[in-house]
Amino acid sequence: MTLKPVLAILCSGLILAGCADAQNNPKQTAGTLIGAAAGGLLGAQFGSGAGQLAATAVGALGGAWLGNQIGSSLDDTDRLKAQQAHQNAMASGGTVRWDNPDSGNYGSVTPTRYGTDSQTGERCSEYQSEVVIEGQAEYMTGVACQGTDGVWRPRN
Repeated sequence: MTLKPVLAILCSGLILAGCADAQNNPKQTAGTLIGAAAGGLLGAQFGSGAGQLAATAVGALGGAWLGNQIGSSLDDTDRLKAQQAHQNAMASGGTVRWDNPDSGNYGSVTPTRYGTDSQTGERCSEYQSEVVIEGQAEYMTGVACQGTDGVWRPRN
């Protein structure tokens, strides 16, 4: 492999990693870099001369996009687990804990007081939530109300 395809891989990866890092998501950044490198290496196996350079660039871009999506979906798993815990805590009236062994993130939701919204008639509850992301604990309090579909939604 010549030096040009390697430089194309590195440049594409760094440019796309900068885009991913704009969202301040280290999992997406890592996924973008790893995907760009793998895609670039795969693309470099095809063609010769300018065609090989184009295949390398296309491989790097495609790999970066795929890696970015995979990195993002891991955080989606954290959010899904937290939302499920929130629904279960509101329905049960007790503390519900969640954890994602893949990311190491975890948390809990505790309803503190139930009542009825005087304007909408919806059943509502105040709650306390703790989320630990990469070792940093965040605490939140809020109000959630149960819609006619049975789903609990946070109120602003």
